[in-house]
Amino acid sequence: MNDHIQSPAPAPALRPVRRAAGLAAVLLALSGAAWCARAVWEIRLAVKGEPASGPPDQGGGTHRPLTSLEDSYHLVSTAGGFTALFCAIVFLLWLDKVRDNARALSGHRPRYSGFWLYFGWLIPVANLWIPRGMVADAHQDSAPGERLPRSVNVWWGLWLVGTLSGVGLMYEDDSDKIIERAYTDLWMLLASDAAVVGAAVAGILVVRAITAVQQRHLDGDVRYGGSPVHANSLEGEAG
Repeated sequence: MNDHIQSPAPAPALRPVRRAAGLAAVLLALSGAAWCARAVWEIRLAVKGEPASGPPDQGGGTHRPLTSLEDSYHLVSTAGGFTALFCAIVFLLWLDKVRDNARALSGHRPRYSGFWLYFGWLIPVANLWIPRGMVADAHQDSAPGERLPRSVNVWWGLWLVGTLSGVGLMYEDDSDKIIERAYTDLWMLLASDAAVVGAAVAGILVVRAITAVQQRHLDGDVRYGGSPVHANSLEGEAG
């Protein structure tokens, strides 16, 4: 009598994510701190009051000389912009790794191709849901049946508020326009800043949650082929 023993499927090769996740969390924290500094300078501008000569951008291509406080705000804003740029690069590198791991664990291609990893954040309308979808898919493909962390929805909601209000990482207003808003509409500006800072904090939780799911496989705490990752049915996302 011949015994037929089926060998377990070999574990997929996964990319290490812990270091990328740690760096992404640090840059998110620094970006949040940079936006807190911007908010402090905006409060200082509002308290000081707009000069009698009017806003920095006086229309028709005319710009008056900046005050020392306005000039220092430009420096704070520029430093925050560079921090946000580095944060975006590091976050995308981390997301690229967890997407690759999710594909290896689930055995199927992600809904959004590599093109969307970069341009999904920039294309109007599509950028309202595709980036969140990529992050949510990375979690669900790594651990089907587990609830989607609430931090994903919190992070994305705050990100949209910050972006659409014109002070997020992809804002359209230049620093002179932001200074003018600080003089005339401080509370709305601070609300937008708070949304950006909140998105950075929630983003750290998102990075930690998805990294933890994949780290269980990297550490061998979950055996390939014997975990819920390979269940046939998937539960829907939870809020």
